[in-house]
Amino acid sequence: MSEKIWRAYLSGEIHTDWRERIARGVADASLPVRLDTPVCVHEDSDDCAVAILGAEDKKVWHDHKGAKINAIRTRTLIGEADIVVARFGDKYRQWNAAFDAGMAAALGKALITLHDPSLTHAMKEVDGAASAVCETPEQVVQTLAYVIRGEMPSNA
Repeated sequence: MSEKIWRAYLSGEIHTDWRERIARGVADASLPVRLDTPVCVHEDSDDCAVAILGAEDKKVWHDHKGAKINAIRTRTLIGEADIVVARFGDKYRQWNAAFDAGMAAALGKALITLHDPSLTHAMKEVDGAASAVCETPEQVVQTLAYVIRGEMPSNA
């Protein structure tokens, strides 16, 4: 019998290496997890629609068209995900991650939030919908290892 391949969608800030740390941890633990992400090149995400569909005179329509094209990817991958990880950093506001977390909750997806403890108060509503609240990417990997294989962390 083949092992289930879990799908995790990694939503949130694009300015740190948290996705790479999760990917390394998943690979090092040989977890059967496929990691999906939004387009993480900020300029590509912002400019995809005008590059494909043509320029806009007003920035609001430039952004609107880009958001709609990006939403195709986001909605599809969240819909296919078993688990959504929403990362919130302290330097930038991640409205997209909050929206993705809400979408995951509305779809009944397992949600893991990832943020520094200094954001706990601000994140209380989003964390309230989460199945796990992690402070490090390594805790996300340990959560996945436990959920998928029942493996306790080696430092436990």
